[in-house]
Amino acid sequence: MGKQSRLSKMGITLYRAGVMWMSGIALLMSSWVLQASEAPIVQEVHFLIPGGAGGGWDSTARGIGEALHQAGIVEQVSFENMSGGGGGKAIAYLMKTAEQSQNTLMVNSTPIVIRSLSNVFPQSFRDLTPVAATIGDYGAFVVAMDSPYTSFAQVVDKYLANPASVPVAGGSARGSMDHLVAAMAFQAAGGDPRQVKYLAYDAGGKAMAGLLSGEAVILSTGLSEAIALAAAGEVRILAMTGDERSDSAPKVPTLKELGFDAVFVNWRGFFGPPGLSVQEIDRYIAMFEAMYETPAWKEVQARYGWVKLFKPGKAFTAFLEQQEQQMGNLMKELGFLN
Repeated sequence: MGKQSRLSKMGITLYRAGVMWMSGIALLMSSWVLQASEAPIVQEVHFLIPGGAGGGWDSTARGIGEALHQAGIVEQVSFENMSGGGGGKAIAYLMKTAEQSQNTLMVNSTPIVIRSLSNVFPQSFRDLTPVAATIGDYGAFVVAMDSPYTSFAQVVDKYLANPASVPVAGGSARGSMDHLVAAMAFQAAGGDPRQVKYLAYDAGGKAMAGLLSGEAVILSTGLSEAIALAAAGEVRILAMTGDERSDSAPKVPTLKELGFDAVFVNWRGFFGPPGLSVQEIDRYIAMFEAMYETPAWKEVQARYGWVKLFKPGKAFTAFLEQQEQQMGNLMKELGFLN
């Protein structure tokens, strides 16, 4: 074999070795990129829940925390229920401990607007850092399994005949969301919304106990809680407040299709302590954005019947300001504000 041929073969061998080496480096770099993309966006989130177990805030924080952790987006999640003052105790606590609570997100929803307007507590969403609205949940009306009522129309007939004979349980204070949704529904049915006999309980679990004990005829709650209660065989869902039926509860009629023109969706989202940095806000927003693309989120979303309602950062603040105006007008119309 000539010298030129041997050199040619050596060149081919070196070329192949180089290609293999470069391929190995590319695979290694791809592995590093993959690992980096799968690394947690946030190391730790402590979810502060301003109500007791069994309510919408509780299921939202724990469901979203579960999805974030299972998807590997958050390394460690923890939860703390802090009832009191219609949610005001948790807000005051988050404000007081702001410097030590940079990894804390408090779940809340429409009631933070309603209760501020009603002076249930002196704070408002402006005293915290709005991070993002994350989900929407419709209202629902449920009765115990042994209830004689099998349709919402039957409950309406009873209410129109004698409002006091239809005590309505809710897991929030008088004049707050569960109360308002019930008032809207009975008003749409031709009743006087100011005559609703509303029984206020601290969180959904206690409201459910009031329903099962017979203290209340019907429970006003979120559709996600209602689905979970119905799955446990404890209640029947008579109606929900969406524009159309939910895929998670396809047999439950809307108020609109029953002839009552009332629609309501309750947002739920998260707030950081006051003074949270722009960098931290952006990191939390990226965390939620990543969550929506995961199978873990889709499983949790289907379980509770939630709809995606993502409003991050400044869009969330603008939305809150708009809702404050809208809810204030509604509360005046229904007689809850002067």
